[in-house]
Amino acid sequence: MYLDTVSKLFVTIEQSMSFLSNQSPTLLLCRAALAFSWIYQGAVPKLVCQSRGEVDLLGHVIPVYQWVCEAILWIGAGEILFGLLLFFAVWSWVFWLNIVALIGLLLFVALFEPAMYTLPFNPLTLNLSLMALSLVAIIEIKKNKNKTPA
Repeated sequence: MYLDTVSKLFVTIEQSMSFLSNQSPTLLLCRAALAFSWIYQGAVPKLVCQSRGEVDLLGHVIPVYQWVCEAILWIGAGEILFGLLLFFAVWSWVFWLNIVALIGLLLFVALFEPAMYTLPFNPLTLNLSLMALSLVAIIEIKKNKNKTPA
């Protein structure tokens, strides 16, 4: 039974590597950058060392401090999973969803903490860059689908 599980794991890893080897370097770079951003933002300021800024921002919509802290943990886990999805997904709709999510986050910050837009490396500069990477990924996926085998 153990050997069967290990064997299935290696098959899954092999399929993932095959999938990644068929991607353009541009698409792989977009996937890696987007995945890293979401995984890092989910892990470091939410799970590893809960950021006061995260608590303050979410505190605008959740009135109880303990609930805010609990929600931040769940959001962090969701961001990590979304980062993995961006890295491995074959569908362009995932990148469109990323753009919509980033716009939503920009609007949330604009509504509750507009002063954040004056800080260095603020949500506007980061999110616009991530949206641009998503658009490049969408274009690359479309180019890849339009290729016909010779």
